[in-house]
Amino acid sequence: IHQKARKEKSESELLQEQEEKGPEEFEKEKSLNLLEVLQNLTPSGFERASRELLREHGFENVVVTGRSHDGGIDGYGILELNPFVSFKVLFQCKRYKDKRAVTRAQVGDFRNAMIGRAEKGIIITTGTFTNEAMKEANRDGAPQIELVDGSKLVDMFEKVELGLQPKVVYEVDMNYFKKFMDE
Repeated sequence: IHQKARKEKSESELLQEQEEKGPEEFEKEKSLNLLEVLQNLTPSGFERASRELLREHGFENVVVTGRSHDGGIDGYGILELNPFVSFKVLFQCKRYKDKRAVTRAQVGDFRNAMIGRAEKGIIITTGTFTNEAMKEANRDGAPQIELVDGSKLVDMFEKVELGLQPKVVYEVDMNYFKKFMDE
């Protein structure tokens, strides 16, 4: 009984908080909570969550390698563009508990580890990327590396509703109701 009362209280507190802050601010805060959950996973837990996210976004045969001394390769999967073309894609996961940024050197090291193994790579982080890392990932003449920072990661989880419960929020459209109001 006490747990139910606490749950109801927390839901009412959430509703009050949502009314005070407005839906946009409340949704932004909710997104930060997902990022905090991802930041607090173990490194192997984050790799496995990333594997599930890749599967939900169309990758097949996604495997977490889980080996040390693998040159920074945390896993791989197959992305089929059509029945004629598919790519082996390697991925690396960087779970940071703070706002740490992946550096240019880390992107370069990952690309070097990819050589001879795959043409495509993805670095997934709960943090961010330095400007130099972004330039390195898109450098001409080198295999492009896709970068997924914490913000994009949250968006990707939300798009497929992975580990999330959707919630609909309605706002009253006063323009609609004005025609019914007495003057």
